[in-house]
Amino acid sequence: MSITIKDVAREANVSPSTVSKIINHSPTIPEKTARHVREVMERLHYCPNLQARNFAKKTTRNIAFLTKLEPQIAFTNPHMFDILCGVQETLAQKEYNLSLVGIQQADRATQTVERMIAQKIADGLVVHGSATTKSMTALLVKSGFPHIIIGKPDFESQACWIDTNHFLSGQIAAEHLCQCGRRRIAFVGGAREDKIFLQRFNGFLSVMNEKGLEVSPEFVKYGDSSSNSGFTLANELFACAARPNAVICQDNAVAFGVIKSIHRHRLKIPDDIALVCFDNYPFSEIMDPMPTVVDVNVHDMGMQAASLLLRKIKNPELQMQTYTTLPVLIVRSSTQGAKKQ
Repeated sequence: MSITIKDVAREANVSPSTVSKIINHSPTIPEKTARHVREVMERLHYCPNLQARNFAKKTTRNIAFLTKLEPQIAFTNPHMFDILCGVQETLAQKEYNLSLVGIQQADRATQTVERMIAQKIADGLVVHGSATTKSMTALLVKSGFPHIIIGKPDFESQACWIDTNHFLSGQIAAEHLCQCGRRRIAFVGGAREDKIFLQRFNGFLSVMNEKGLEVSPEFVKYGDSSSNSGFTLANELFACAARPNAVICQDNAVAFGVIKSIHRHRLKIPDDIALVCFDNYPFSEIMDPMPTVVDVNVHDMGMQAASLLLRKIKNPELQMQTYTTLPVLIVRSSTQGAKKQ
């Protein structure tokens, strides 16, 4: 027979309402009493019925994480899992559960969110940038449902979001290569419509323009953020009459392909070609040489996103649109000791 709240109250010589308040972390109960009751609960192996408690309080204690899921997503979008872990870490500390909700196509986002709100299966929603659409964010704003979007939407919206400063990331990469004495710098890897690529690229351009350095159109290569694409684009770069002496790569996968092309052309890193890429994942640590990276702590971003969402749940009128987690330069072999040219 399972232990009830009345059994705990009788054993601890307090009222059932006192036990209930302690379970719900009420500040009105003296710490000495609360500690005694918790000891009794532990001795009796009493586990509160959280589902019943949440039902009474009209809460689920559940947060949904909406993202786009497709084959090989762990390799093509490793950011997402680091963010997810950060969100879960913060929610666990506050005794919230996290549910992963995946969609294969972004155009399913609005319908999915409509169903979640109607069925009341979560108290709040974290939306990964891959699942963000204009209609879905409009629904969140109109409904007032607590939410936080990972990544600033590329359209005007009153939705709550958190992001890192990708423009600054591009500036940091360009500044570092200029400090290494490089002036012919190429930028390789992202799709033309990729907003993160464009923000980083614009940050790079701002530094080059400020220093009066020309960026040849031949030195800007758009691709699909894969190692094969990086290899192909780098081969095109090195076929130019005046090849670059530095390359900024959109991510680790592109950098892997670029390094392969550099070796194929019998060029040396960093003497002939200095190289910088974005994001510090285990993949970057198995490359030869190890690339210098501009890193963003997306795990921390996930933790901060969860904290902001919990604030939003307590205060639905709160609007939050903020940048966080500044990028950091990690210098490694691909630029370390580079000879000025």
